[in-house]
Amino acid sequence: MKVAVVGSGAWGTALAIRLCKNGYDVIMWTFEKELIPQMENERLNIRLPGAVLPEGLKISPDYACVSGCKMVVVAAPSFPIRSVSRGIAPYIDEDAVVVSVTKGIEQGTQMRMSEVVAQETGRTVVVLTGPSHAEEVALDVPTGCVSACVDKAMAEFVQDAFMSETFRIYTSPDAIGAELGAALKNVIALCAGVTDGLGYGDNTKAMLMTRGLTEMARLGISMGASKDTFAGLAGVGDLIVTCTSMHSRNRRAGILIGQGKSVDEAMKEVGAVVEGYYAAAAAYELCQRQGVDMPIVTAAYQCLYEGKSAKEAVRDLLGRQKRSEQEDAGWL
Repeated sequence: MKVAVVGSGAWGTALAIRLCKNGYDVIMWTFEKELIPQMENERLNIRLPGAVLPEGLKISPDYACVSGCKMVVVAAPSFPIRSVSRGIAPYIDEDAVVVSVTKGIEQGTQMRMSEVVAQETGRTVVVLTGPSHAEEVALDVPTGCVSACVDKAMAEFVQDAFMSETFRIYTSPDAIGAELGAALKNVIALCAGVTDGLGYGDNTKAMLMTRGLTEMARLGISMGASKDTFAGLAGVGDLIVTCTSMHSRNRRAGILIGQGKSVDEAMKEVGAVVEGYYAAAAAYELCQRQGVDMPIVTAAYQCLYEGKSAKEAVRDLLGRQKRSEQEDAGWL
């Protein structure tokens, strides 16, 4: 089977390597034409240091490279994903399965990534997401993800394509919950990094992650997602791995902000796309639209876009009016 991976960042590259190992004929589209000679000749990609590109992996800067592929995996970052999807749309075969692996929410429209891809390509899109550092997937570290789609057969097609001895894929009908979990956890992970940068401890991070998960589920339910999804790989699983690992660009950026760096300085020092920065603005717009209370997301937005200090945000969060942990505690 011929497969295209559209995007040569760390995650797209890791998935292209996985698909090559699974025996498929893989071509990877890249926007960064200047990196093609190194990828082709040295079999290295600076976006994923330490990983060796299989000899059979082909590289192309041409959108038309998706033509003839039975599966097209869209792995572009969130901010250009609409233009990239529009670019490949005319070349996607009629019977191809389209997969979105990008985590985020589009600013302005508040659309999930699969919705953006679907709108531009006119296809039903499968979501592949979960707790998965690209660096570890490329090295065959055991990993679990979720293939989510309203169409069961399509979800299972993607499951079969990616499944291996070290990459276990589960299926789900809840693409809404899977994608919201994937996008929103980046915001919480950035906040977790801020608490590290401020010098707070494990207690603080545990509180932040737990209450952040509550906010994620609250918004998801308001949009038709299943609460159970947030207790799975795409919810709490992805939240744990992104909030606790130094592989996480979101956490690393948060640490720098907590240490006193400006948002711009932190983003520049990380040196790669920090999806939580973009997701914070889109998530804030989304919770306003849905009328859902999300104090952590709101605090993140205020720090990232309105100049509020991290210490002030923490103080205000801790000083909120007292309440029960469960929204419906069940007391008579």
